[in-house]
Amino acid sequence: MQTTSNNHTTIYLDRNESQFGPAPECYDVLRRASMEELSNYSRDYARGVKSILSERLAREYDLPESNVLLSYGSEDMLKQIVHCYLSEGQAMMIPQHSWWYYKSVANEVDGNVIEYPMYSGELRFSYNIEEIVSLVRAVKPRLLLFASPNNPTGNALSIEEIEYLLSRCGDTRFVLDEAYFGFNDLPSATIPRLTQKYPHLAVLRTFSKLYALAGTRIGYAFVGASYGKLVTFSARYLGYNQLSERIALAAFDDRAYYKDIAAVTANERNRYYEFFDGVDGCAAYRSEANFILVKLPHEDRDSLRKHLTDAGIVIKFFSEKEFPGHARITIGRHEQNTLLLTKLQEYFVNERALISEPR
Repeated sequence: MQTTSNNHTTIYLDRNESQFGPAPECYDVLRRASMEELSNYSRDYARGVKSILSERLAREYDLPESNVLLSYGSEDMLKQIVHCYLSEGQAMMIPQHSWWYYKSVANEVDGNVIEYPMYSGELRFSYNIEEIVSLVRAVKPRLLLFASPNNPTGNALSIEEIEYLLSRCGDTRFVLDEAYFGFNDLPSATIPRLTQKYPHLAVLRTFSKLYALAGTRIGYAFVGASYGKLVTFSARYLGYNQLSERIALAAFDDRAYYKDIAAVTANERNRYYEFFDGVDGCAAYRSEANFILVKLPHEDRDSLRKHLTDAGIVIKFFSEKEFPGHARITIGRHEQNTLLLTKLQEYFVNERALISEPR
């Protein structure tokens, strides 16, 4: 996001919002909005489906429409799952290095959060799958949550790892947060279809990240057969936001537009890798999302933040104990990344003399 005030432009690269904007047809949907879409409730529920969007997603992934749920962003669906299945004192397992909201939503129902380890290699975070399986068997959590790709570390599970975990964790409810799907090469349909083989699997997705529709708050989930209580819990007989649904469908149909964005994002990530790989004391962890996590020398944190703030650039500097001296950078457009890389180089050159001009 980019804002301008008092002749000063601020570039926000701190919340993983898409800097590219949605597909052009999304704007046309807004221009063509009808009185009925704005003034009337949906009548899709009377047809035996939740909405035109859940109906389309079910058809796309060859799944029963009853097992496709809609929500106010994937954040809302996560809250629904936790409030539906986690009670006071029951355990939810989450990654040790992950989104703070996982703990927060478990605390809302007085759940017991247990963190399984994630290990930091030289340039990539990873899981010890066998260690997690052993921990699940010992703890017997009510919910087991993974994020793939994980925020803020950027690492993702392979399909083989997901199936291995599902096949060895018994009837533990397995929640896979795929908010950042689409930025890697995994086939988009493979994981949702696993819900037919593994009834305790729920896959959460959103139109906020790849599709650049965070402001419309459209999330959805694919759930296995054991989530009948959630299906009832999440039902909205008056329907959902009809305008948002049509915007989401317009985005969903423009495959070429988003394929290009994913490719550009990957190329721009590589520019950051190249830069930070040449900076002593820094490490840019390899990511499969639209952001990267960077480890910075502790002594540079405050002065670098001021240097960027003065330049009108905001990135995420972490204060959590799990990420001492770390920052997360949302991958922006080429010109935004060029400006940030230029300011980063200015800082590190002034402080310790370093590397060449960014391309």
